[in-house]
Amino acid sequence: MNDTNNNRGRAPRPSPTEAESGLLDATVRFFLEQKLVVALLVIGMVLWGIAVAPFDWKTDWLPRNPVPVDAIPNLGENQQIVFTEWPGRSPQDVEDQLTYPLTVSLMGVPGVREVRSQSMFGFSSIFIIFEEDIEFYWSRSRIIEKLNSLPAGAIPDDAQPALGPDATGLGQIFWYTLEGRDPDGKPMGGWDLHELRSVQDWYVRYGLLSATGISEVASIGGYQQEYQVDVDPEALRAHGVTLAQVIDAVRKSNLDVGARTTEINRVEYIVRGLGFIKNLDDIEQATVRAGPDATPVRVRDVAHVTLGPAERRGALTISGAEAVGGVVVVREGFNPLAAINNVKAQIEEISPGLPTKPVVDWDRITPAGVEAFAAEAGFEGLDGAQLNREAWLDWLRTTPRDEWPEWITTSRLSIEPFYDRTGLIHETLGTLNDALVQQILVTIIVVLVLVMHLRTAFVISAMLPLSVLFCFIAMKLFGVDANIVALAGIAIAIGTIVDMGVIVVENLLKHLKEAPPEEPRIEVVARATREVGSAILTAISTTIVSFLPVFTMTGAEGKMFIPLAYTKTFVLVGAIIVALTVVPAATHVLIAGRTDVRRGQRALWFGLGLVAVVVMAFGLHQGWGAVVAAGGVLLLLSLYHLVADRLPLWAEKFRQGGEAKTRRILEALSKYGRVFGSIVAIAVVTWILTVVWEPLGPEPEFIGNLLFVALILGGVLGLFGLFALAYRPLLRWSLRYKPVFLLAPCVLVLWGAVIWLGFDRVFAFVPATADRTGMGA
Repeated sequence: MNDTNNNRGRAPRPSPTEAESGLLDATVRFFLEQKLVVALLVIGMVLWGIAVAPFDWKTDWLPRNPVPVDAIPNLGENQQIVFTEWPGRSPQDVEDQLTYPLTVSLMGVPGVREVRSQSMFGFSSIFIIFEEDIEFYWSRSRIIEKLNSLPAGAIPDDAQPALGPDATGLGQIFWYTLEGRDPDGKPMGGWDLHELRSVQDWYVRYGLLSATGISEVASIGGYQQEYQVDVDPEALRAHGVTLAQVIDAVRKSNLDVGARTTEINRVEYIVRGLGFIKNLDDIEQATVRAGPDATPVRVRDVAHVTLGPAERRGALTISGAEAVGGVVVVREGFNPLAAINNVKAQIEEISPGLPTKPVVDWDRITPAGVEAFAAEAGFEGLDGAQLNREAWLDWLRTTPRDEWPEWITTSRLSIEPFYDRTGLIHETLGTLNDALVQQILVTIIVVLVLVMHLRTAFVISAMLPLSVLFCFIAMKLFGVDANIVALAGIAIAIGTIVDMGVIVVENLLKHLKEAPPEEPRIEVVARATREVGSAILTAISTTIVSFLPVFTMTGAEGKMFIPLAYTKTFVLVGAIIVALTVVPAATHVLIAGRTDVRRGQRALWFGLGLVAVVVMAFGLHQGWGAVVAAGGVLLLLSLYHLVADRLPLWAEKFRQGGEAKTRRILEALSKYGRVFGSIVAIAVVTWILTVVWEPLGPEPEFIGNLLFVALILGGVLGLFGLFALAYRPLLRWSLRYKPVFLLAPCVLVLWGAVIWLGFDRVFAFVPATADRTGMGA
C-alpha cells in the first residue's frame, strides 16, 4: 500500500525497449518506416555502383566513369626526373658543370626526400624523390619554379634542363611497331628503316599524343633522317674558308626573314625572305662567302651534301629483325585501361592516313620490263633508278586487283601492337570477377540449404552485390585505384558480409515467431534489429580497427596493402549500412508482412514475373540457354507466390467438393511449396555455379563438373551438419568437465609456440643436461 501511495502521481517507468532512443535506434526506425527512401537508396547504390565499377561492363544506357584499374599496384617512389642534354661533353664535364649545380639547387625544393643523379656522355639525369604525401603535380610545379629561378651562370648557356613526362615507371601501357601489310593484311616489306622512323616521328607519334590520358609517346628503332654536310678540308684551304663559316652559312640558310612592308602604287606589300630548306640543292646553293673576284663560294664547293641517318644508341628488334615502333606512356593518376582504349580509338582514326607504296618483286621482272608495262598503261614507270610511286599508286587504285600483274602489289603501313596491357588487366579483373561471382553463388547455396526459405535467402544474398557496389562507390570517392591486391580485399570480406545478414535475419525470424499475433509486425522487426544492431557494430568495428596498423605502412609495402585495407573496410561499412537499413525493411515487406504488405508482395512478384518474361525473350533472341532457364525458374517462382495465399482456400473448396486427390495436392503445395521452391533455387544456383566455375575445366562434360560441384558442396555442408548435430552434446560435456576441456586450448597454444619459437626458447626454464665430463674418474 505504501509503495502504491509513493508511486501515485508518477509516470510509469518505461520499459528498456521504450527507453532506447539512440542514433542507431532512430536510424533503424526511420528506414523501417520510410520504405520509399530505402528503395531510392538501393536504386541509387546499384546505378552509381555500376557506373563506377572497375570491370569493363558494357552499359550504353548508363554513363560510365569507372575506378582507375591496373593489373598490379604501382610500387614506385614519388619521383620526378630532370633531363639535361649537353652534346659532346664528357661525363666528368657533365658532372662538374651540370649535374652537381642542378643537384644542389634541386635539393632545396619543398618535400624532397632524396636526390639521385647520373652523368653520362652528353647528358645528365637527376632523379628527385619526394615524400609520399607530396602531390605529384604540385612537385612538378615546384621543380619548374626552381629551374626557372636558377642564377645566371649556374649551368652552361647551351644546356637547357627539361622535366620528364608526368608518368611513373609503371606507365608504359602500350608498345607497337609499324609494319607494311599487303591488301590481304599479310606482312609485306618494302619500307626502309628511315622511312618508318619518319612516319613514326612526324605522323603516328603526334596522332597518339592527342589521345586522352597519354603523357608521352617515345619512338624506338630505325634511323632519324637528317641532312649531312661532309666538309672537304682541302677545299676549305683552297677557298680560304673556315669550318665555322660553313656552319654559319648552313644555319642562316634555313631561315625565313621578314622585311616589314613596302608600298607600290598605293598598295602595301609584305616583304619576306623565304629560306627554309626543302631539298639538298637548297643547302648546296647556300653562299659561304664571296671570293676575291666577287665569285660566291657555295657550300657545294667545299662540302658534299647528302641525306643520311643520324647517329643512334639503340635499336628495336622483333624476332631478330630490326623494326620501328613506339612506347605509349599513360599520365599519372589516369585510368590505364581507359587510356589504352583511347589509344586504340586514336589508332583507328589515324590508320587510314598511313602511307602506301607500290612494291615490285624484282626477282620476277627487270626494270626494263617494269618500264615497258608502265608505258603500255600510259604512265612513267620509273623515276630515274627509282620506282615512280605516285604514278604506280594512281594506276593500282584505279585498276581492279585481278588485273594487277603478279610481280607488283602495295604495302600499306599498319600499327601493330606487341605489348598491350589490356589483356593483363582484363585477365586480372576476370579472375577477380569470377571469384566474386563464384563466392556469391556458393554463399547463396549455403544460405538456401541452411535456411530452406527462399525469401530469407534472397534478403541475405542481396547484401553481397549491394555491399560490393558500395565498395566501388567509396573507392571512387576516396581515390583508391583497383588492382589485383585491392580487389582481393572484397573477396576476403565476403564471409563477414553474409554473417551480418544471417544474424539480423535469424533474429528477426525468431522474434516474428515468438511475437503475439496482435503486435504490429513493424514493431517486432524494429525490436529485433535493435537487439543485434549494437553487437553487429561492435563486431565489425573490431575488424576495422584491427586494420589500422596496415594504414600506417609506408613505402612499397604500404602502396601494396593499404588499398586492400581500404577495400575491405569499405565493403564492411557498406555491409553495416545494408544490414541496418535495407535488410529490416526488406524483411518486413517480404517475410513479416500481413494483408496490407501482401499486396506489395504480390505486386513485387508480378513485376518479377514480367522481368522473367523479358529475360527469357532476350535469352531466346541471343541464344543463351542459361538465361532462358534462369528466367523460366524465376517465372515459375513468381507464379507460385502469386497464388500461394489462395492455395489453402482452394484446398478447402475442394475438400467440401470431395475431390480428395486434388485436395491433397493443393494441401501439399500449400505446406511444402516453400521448401520445394528452395530446392529448385538450390538446383538452379548449383547449375549456374557449375557453368561459371567449371572446376574440372571446359573439356570434361557438364555432368562431370556438376557432380564435382555437388560433391564438394555436399561434403562441406555435410561436415557442418554433423558438427551441428554433435554441438549440443559436446557443449554439455565441455561445461561439465571444464578442467579437462581447457587442456585442449592449452595444448594448442603450447604446440603453436613450439612451432613458432622453437623448443629451446619455449622450454628455456628447463635445466640443461648435466655435463658429466670428468665424473666417475
